[in-house]
Amino acid sequence: MPAKIIDGKAIASEIREDIKREVDAVKKEKGIIPGLAVVLVGEDPASQTYVRNKEKACQKVGMYSEVYRLPAETTQEKVLAVVDELNQNPKIHGILVQLPLPDHIDEKAVINAINPDKDVDGFHPVNVGKLYIGDPGFVPCTPNGVIELLERSGVAIKGKEAVVVGRSNIVGKPVAQLLLARHATVTICHSRTSDLASHTRRAEILVVATGRAKMITGDMVKEGAVVIDVGVNRVDGKLVGDVDFDAASQRASAITPVPGGVGPMTITMLLKNTLQAAQ
Repeated sequence: MPAKIIDGKAIASEIREDIKREVDAVKKEKGIIPGLAVVLVGEDPASQTYVRNKEKACQKVGMYSEVYRLPAETTQEKVLAVVDELNQNPKIHGILVQLPLPDHIDEKAVINAINPDKDVDGFHPVNVGKLYIGDPGFVPCTPNGVIELLERSGVAIKGKEAVVVGRSNIVGKPVAQLLLARHATVTICHSRTSDLASHTRRAEILVVATGRAKMITGDMVKEGAVVIDVGVNRVDGKLVGDVDFDAASQRASAITPVPGGVGPMTITMLLKNTLQAAQ
């Protein structure tokens, strides 16, 4: 029996309606309009599209947004000066520096310069530390979106065997920590894992974030598993995930498509974090 499709678009839409109501309430009760500033350095086409989508999403839920578009040759000092200005700006509650940055700019230095209370990407070491010790803080948007997809789809996490393929600071590590906090037994795998399939076949919840198209084949998926595909790869002009969707959907009980699965959740969680910062 083919897997149930976990519809990220529909779930994201539900959450955005809730956010819009809360934004309206914050405006009425506190006279505050939640504000998000995005800093974009350079002309990367994917980043340009992503930033435009963030602007539109802010408008739709009634948030204030500013975009600082800087040329690729902008110095690190100038970027840090913009971040410092935004740290001081009372209209801005959330700051996001669009990654990747040009090679001459130190990403860590820029991320570390953001006020942790405005770090709606959840990348500042203070928020990373809070995530790992279980204190409230900003959680990275894509991992947070993965958990929302699971929970809103009625997937029980507690006690489950979860395998995360990918160990990036942006997705792999934080999503593993979030699963662990919800009492899953978590294994993190990566490109150098010996006999990767032996691990993925154990997974009742399989989260894949490697950036390698169709790396996870159907025979690597446990019968009845829930598969969350975070990957977005362009192959022959089409977007595909890190999981071979057609094959995996014949074995999984539920699976996210690409596009339309995790993607819509990332910006939604950014809006949620910005609202939290304003509150």
